[in-house]
Amino acid sequence: MSGELTADLSRELKRAALEAGAPADFEPQLERPRDPRHGDYATNAALILAGQLGQPPRQVAERIAAVLDRTAAGIADLSVAGPGFINFRLGDAAYWRKLRQIFAADRGYGRGDAPTGRRVNVEFVSANPTGPLHVAHGRGAAIGDVVASLLEWLGDEVVREFYVNDAGRQIDLLAASVEARWRQLAGADVEVPEGGYMGGYVRELAEEIEADLGREKLAGLDEAERRRLFGDFAMGRLRAEQERDLEEFRVHMDVFREESGLYARGEVAEALAQLGAAGLTYSHDGATWLDTIRFGDDKDRVLVKSDGSYTYFLPDVAYHADKHARDFDVAIDVWGADHHGHVPRMRAALQGLGLPDAFLEVLIIQLVTVLRGGEEVRMSKRAGQFVTLRELFEETGVDVARYFFLMRRAEVPMSFDLDLALDTSEANPVYKVQYAHARMCSVFEKAGVQPERIDASEAELTELTRESERDLAKSLLRFPDVVRAAAHARAPYQVCAYLEEVAGRVNAWYHEGNLEPALRVIADGPARPGRLALARAVQITLRNGLELLGVSAPPRMARGPDDERLPLREGMKVR
Repeated sequence: MSGELTADLSRELKRAALEAGAPADFEPQLERPRDPRHGDYATNAALILAGQLGQPPRQVAERIAAVLDRTAAGIADLSVAGPGFINFRLGDAAYWRKLRQIFAADRGYGRGDAPTGRRVNVEFVSANPTGPLHVAHGRGAAIGDVVASLLEWLGDEVVREFYVNDAGRQIDLLAASVEARWRQLAGADVEVPEGGYMGGYVRELAEEIEADLGREKLAGLDEAERRRLFGDFAMGRLRAEQERDLEEFRVHMDVFREESGLYARGEVAEALAQLGAAGLTYSHDGATWLDTIRFGDDKDRVLVKSDGSYTYFLPDVAYHADKHARDFDVAIDVWGADHHGHVPRMRAALQGLGLPDAFLEVLIIQLVTVLRGGEEVRMSKRAGQFVTLRELFEETGVDVARYFFLMRRAEVPMSFDLDLALDTSEANPVYKVQYAHARMCSVFEKAGVQPERIDASEAELTELTRESERDLAKSLLRFPDVVRAAAHARAPYQVCAYLEEVAGRVNAWYHEGNLEPALRVIADGPARPGRLALARAVQITLRNGLELLGVSAPPRMARGPDDERLPLREGMKVR
């Protein structure tokens, strides 16, 4: 672990380890002890070096400790514990010196220092253009968007992409479903075809196309032409609706890549030919199969059915080959829970095409259950079988919907509690964080200072002697490490957990002034400049963290805890 706070310690620890006999390429690691009483950081460097040096680990640890420059490392105290762990406690000066760097970085705080040169494709949502986006799509949209943002913060060049399945049987079923509803409008006794789309939006599409073109014109078309027109019209309307919903959910896609384009450019046929040339396909019962067992799949997979039509698997393979051909170094796919079994076969196919195994990463997003009053909200009036994303974020607000989707591990099913989502107190996790940010903005307003001009010398910061202030500073300085860890783990929930932790420390520190006026942030005295500087560091960190999540950082809120009144935030729902 090496971040803003531990850079000096890491550098000095490596120097001391080299002096104690470590090889030139040795990189000692720092970790946080589970028990904070052991110190701020610890290293097992001596245990790792003991075998190489032929010495007892505790002896190596004592040697490192003896030659380590405590001043250069910013250490107030160290100890050798157990078989050879070295525990460190940093001095206050290390925290105050690094805290000032937050002011200098401002909106860059938490971001990487330079571009990595790596191009990453993050493909997510990719809903079939056959219906509205539902809440599970919303969870994938929020997580995919923030995974992309995390990688951008590290310096990757990221492209957000939506794969449009605009070819195949589902589009034929959509056209047939709309036509059936259109015929029902005239009183015909027809049923939606088996496997078709039943939601009320299908009838809306039929009504809309009749209003646009007129029944007489539609009736005059031959069946095939009318069916094609229904399909194109419905798909166009639904795609536009999906894009509009995503934009309002603060998800902007850089690229929409159509499956039909893969066919038009010959990429699907080319992928099939490449797999055949590699000796990975064979014929059986009139179908063409891909030998995926040799790559660890549980069974071989059909690429071309006996009637000559392609399975959905083949264009998916061609699509991923297309990503590689567009010079992406990594392709991250965010898939729904029902695609879990698709992962090994896709990896097998891409290996067969010669792509590196590390090229494809897959995040599986588990299902969402929407609850109200402890009971599942089962369906939307419009969609029929699911709650739409738009219905959800129009009720809760985009901030709340995004944050709730992000604050749980993607691989775990989640319950979206509408009662908690509509609670405007700090019991609601996103409001807890936003209130903490708004309190700091309120401090600047009451103090009559512009936050951008707030600064403090190290001498002024040393006036911050309370444990709550030290703990808060320590938490703020962890932000860059949290961003890096969340990016590497593809885990936005880690940022949410961190922001809630910081908000808890902020609120505890702020409310100390309620009990003792001299401890208020803007109370006159030698600690006032340092407290204002700490408040500014809080405001920067919370704002950057919220914006990283695509959640607003409002300067004012409607109501705080204990009936504390704050100005109403625009657009905020209050029950």
